Amino acid sequence: MKKTLLLLVLLTAGLTVPFCQETEYRTEIDLQYYEKEIKLSDSLINKQCVLDVYYPVQEEKFSTVVWFHGGGLTQGQKEIPEALKNKNICVVGVNYRLYPNVKSPAYIEDAAAAVSWTIKNIQHYGGDSSLVFVSGHSAGGYLAAMVGLDKRWLKQFGVDANQIAGIIPFSGHAITHFTVREERGIEGTRPIIDDLAPLFHVRSDAPPLLLITGDRNLELLGRYEENAYLMRMMRVAGHQDTRLFELDGYDHGMTEPAFPLLLNEVERVSVKRR
Repeated sequence: MKKTLLLLVLLTAGLTVPFCQETEYRTEIDLQYYEKEIKLSDSLINKQCVLDVYYPVQEEKFSTVVWFHGGGLTQGQKEIPEALKNKNICVVGVNYRLYPNVKSPAYIEDAAAAVSWTIKNIQHYGGDSSLVFVSGHSAGGYLAAMVGLDKRWLKQFGVDANQIAGIIPFSGHAITHFTVREERGIEGTRPIIDDLAPLFHVRSDAPPLLLITGDRNLELLGRYEENAYLMRMMRVAGHQDTRLFELDGYDHGMTEPAFPLLLNEVERVSVKRR
C-alpha cells in the first residue's frame, strides 16, 4: 500500500519513475555472405550459404560470436544457441555446404567467407569489428579452429585471421576431420595431421585459443587427447594464451556447461581489447 501511495505522489508531482528497460534483440535471417558474382555462379552457394544475425538493438560496440553448427560436416542447420541469447552480444549462426554435395575444402572456405562477412559488416548493426569471436560445436569447432589458425582461408577474402578476437572450439577435431578422411578413403580410426588439421597450423601469433571438450573417457575417440596435444604444441610454438577445459562427466554433447565458459572468454578478451 505504501509503495502504491508513493508512486501516486510521484506521478502527481510530475516526476518520472525510473524503470529498468530490457535490451531489445532483433534477428535478421538468411543473409547471403558470398559476393553477388560468386553466389550467382553456384546454385548450391546461393541456396545454402546464408547466415542469421541476432543482435542487441540499443547496444553499441558489442562483441560478436560467429557460431558454426555441428553434424560431422554432413548434416545440421544454422542456429542461434539459446544459451547465448539475451547476453548483450551478437550471435551469427552460419549455414555452410555439406558433404557429399561438396568435398573439402569447400566447407572451410564457406566458414571463412562467413567470418569475413561478419568482420566487414558487423559495424552496420552496432558491433565492434575487432571483437568478433569464432566458435562452434564438433564439426563447427573444427571449422572455427581451421579458420582461426590457418591464415590462408581468410586471406582470400581480404581478412587477416589475427583480426579474430578469439577462437573457442567445442569438442572440435584437432587432427584432420574424419569426414575429410572418409572422402579420401582413410579409416576414421587412423589419425592424420596434414594441412587440413588445426594441429598443422600451430603458431605463436594466433588469437587467444580456448579449447573445451567433454570428459576424456566419454568423448568421441581421442577428442580430448587431440585438443590436449593442440594445447601443448601451441605453447611449444610460443603462443601465450591457449587453454584447455575438460568437462568431467560430460560426453561429446557437452555444450550446456561449455556456453558459460564461452561467455566468460568473450568478456575476458573484450575487456582487454577495449
